[in-house]
Amino acid sequence: QVQLVESGGGLVQPGGSLRLSCAASGFTFSNYFMNWVRQAPGKGLEWVSNINSGGGSTYYTDSVKGRFTIARDNAKNTLYLQMNTLKPEDTALYYCASQSYEYWGQGTQVTVSS
Repeated sequence: QVQLVESGGGLVQPGGSLRLSCAASGFTFSNYFMNWVRQAPGKGLEWVSNINSGGGSTYYTDSVKGRFTIARDNAKNTLYLQMNTLKPEDTALYYCASQSYEYWGQGTQVTVSS
């Protein structure tokens, strides 16, 4: 069956970095655009970034541009999100999701706090 499993979240101080991973299985990962979506405490879902199937085109919401980098390794069926210069407002549950949001992971918690 389809699985998306996120990892790499944790507690980090402001200005720190984390790298999230999303391991995919059960579908042809390399055929899909992939998304990162987050949900901050008490707020709705917010799209963060996506990447095309080949990895050559990437898109970001304005608040993370220049700080976050999305990437993928189709040989490993894995999606990544490198997050640098983290801010408290980046605190959220981070999900990976497939192209049209038909598949979702369970999320990984990122907390940015001193």
